[in-house]
Amino acid sequence: MPWRGTRDPYRIWVSEVMLQQTQVAIVTPYYKSFLERFPTLERLARAREDEVLAAWAGLGYYRRARHLHAAAREVVRDHAGRVPEDADRFGRLPGVGRYTTAAVLSIAFDRPLAVLDGNVARVLSRHFALPASYRDASGARRLWALAQTHVPMRDPGDWNQAVMELGATVCLPRAPRCRDCPLRATCRALALNRVAAFPPTAPRRATERVRRAIAVIEHDGRVLMIRREGRLLAGLWEPPGLDLDYGTEAGPRLRAMLRDLGVSARLRREEETLRHTITHRRIEVEVWRGAVTAAPPRSQRVRAIDPVRPGVALTALARKIGRR
Repeated sequence: MPWRGTRDPYRIWVSEVMLQQTQVAIVTPYYKSFLERFPTLERLARAREDEVLAAWAGLGYYRRARHLHAAAREVVRDHAGRVPEDADRFGRLPGVGRYTTAAVLSIAFDRPLAVLDGNVARVLSRHFALPASYRDASGARRLWALAQTHVPMRDPGDWNQAVMELGATVCLPRAPRCRDCPLRATCRALALNRVAAFPPTAPRRATERVRRAIAVIEHDGRVLMIRREGRLLAGLWEPPGLDLDYGTEAGPRLRAMLRDLGVSARLRREEETLRHTITHRRIEVEVWRGAVTAAPPRSQRVRAIDPVRPGVALTALARKIGRR
């Protein structure tokens, strides 16, 4: 892994943020290209948000990128460009929680702080036959306390990385490689022949069905797109669209939306419904295609974009449409 072996707090920080809810194989190329574009914390702090989101495009969970960008600016402004070594000060930066604080400060500065992610929680739950899930508030408190009890004063970063690696490569969620585990002689779950029972399964979040309609409008070989606002995917670009109640006609709503944007276009609906998933949201997308009847206005929120070489961060839905 390209982030192993470094004590640079900025590079460790970038890797830990990217690895949140994302697999190592996916993160690795993004990590390399992101650091080629922003090799130092100062370079990241000077960048525009659009540049940061474009470099992050495809990795998902874009709030991570915004928080990392805002935190870099705060470090440059308030800490002379040096990542704080104190847990309280580092933990107050945007997007930095207990896990990120422990991971970065233990690896970069040898602070004896324990980490707890899904891999570490699984190792602890099985080794001590502790029926606790870190996705449950009470279970997470017990696991954090247990993790902190065992983190050593010497080389805590190596310890944290070792436990994370053990969970990622040996103590797997399914078909764990118990014969290869260096802790097999003291693992309580293995002794009880109940490895599969730990940690207990946390209830899954209910799936939300969403109906959405989008207008794919071509102009001079490009596609008209808007910059999203609001809680979800803010700052990313995709064709104009809106969420709809089932039973509501999409055409009139789309045309009204386009008029509000100053866009005049003829629309026709595609027969096929596009299916798209974001975490727990399953989205059924009605695609309406058309061409503008007059040159669209170019603004901070509306522009014609080449979907193959966009130069801005597109949503996953916009990239999927660009491949059709």
